[in-house]
Amino acid sequence: MIRTIKSVGIAAGLFALSSTAGFAEEAMGQAVFTQYCATCHGASGTGDGPLTEMITSKVPDLTKISMQNDGEFPMLDVIHIIDGRTGLRGHGGPMPTYGAVFASESFDAEFGSVIYTRAKILSLAYFLESIQEP
Repeated sequence: MIRTIKSVGIAAGLFALSSTAGFAEEAMGQAVFTQYCATCHGASGTGDGPLTEMITSKVPDLTKISMQNDGEFPMLDVIHIIDGRTGLRGHGGPMPTYGAVFASESFDAEFGSVIYTRAKILSLAYFLESIQEP
């Protein structure tokens, strides 16, 4: 019973987060980006993070995703790259697949991990969409 109540609470909280005007997703996404991505992609997403000196492959500029896709942000493709569902590593190289990372962080592996993981990935994708250059 307690787990069911906890799961409903988690779902309701994430629904409230997703039903806002996009600001909450971008803010959460920016926090996720800063924690997990900025060391390689840089604070602005342009590929100039402090670890780029140690990485042998070129770190992509994430502000140009839409530009490289005929002006459209490929939301589903971005989500699949982040969560590892495509089977391809991001950039074809050393980027971790964060679906497994986020799932392992969940406070309730039985009920909350899928919701928690998807919320983090979606908010990160929304943030990436928000930093696209025209």
